[in-house]
Amino acid sequence: MDKTLKTLLSWKAPSRVFKRRDKDYFTTLGSIVFLVIIILFFLKEWFLILAIIAFAFVTYVLATVRPEEVEYSITNKGVSISGKTFSWETLKRFWFEEKLNQKIVVIQTATALPGRIVFVLGSTIQDEVKKILLKYIPLEKPEDVWVDKAGRWISEKVPLEKEN
Repeated sequence: MDKTLKTLLSWKAPSRVFKRRDKDYFTTLGSIVFLVIIILFFLKEWFLILAIIAFAFVTYVLATVRPEEVEYSITNKGVSISGKTFSWETLKRFWFEEKLNQKIVVIQTATALPGRIVFVLGSTIQDEVKKILLKYIPLEKPEDVWVDKAGRWISEKVPLEKEN
């Protein structure tokens, strides 16, 4: 068996999905956070208040700071993001999703951390990625767990911004 490293596909894309948010998004998010903090204040849940403030801050930063562009590659030894390589032995399955109007490929790992690796496809053709990955791991989307279903339900019932 050939032990030399061969790059099968390589592309550059943002390190995470990103969508510039408008004022309505931040106003709605801020209102919800404020109301929850007021309720928790009366319940004297100080650590939970701090956790919610930290979560709101991270959400703000992720919605305002553009992600850096990184190099993704698929090789005969595994997959790589900016030089961090995951061997085929540590990968279980993959599937495609669309988040914020951007196509991504999600690869589940056999280890607890990181659990899932997300590749933003950018201008790369999904069929090319699928064809190569199928040689090494199965295309299989796991069934949604209750957290996924609850998150989807909340995002449908409480939209943080208007649909365009």
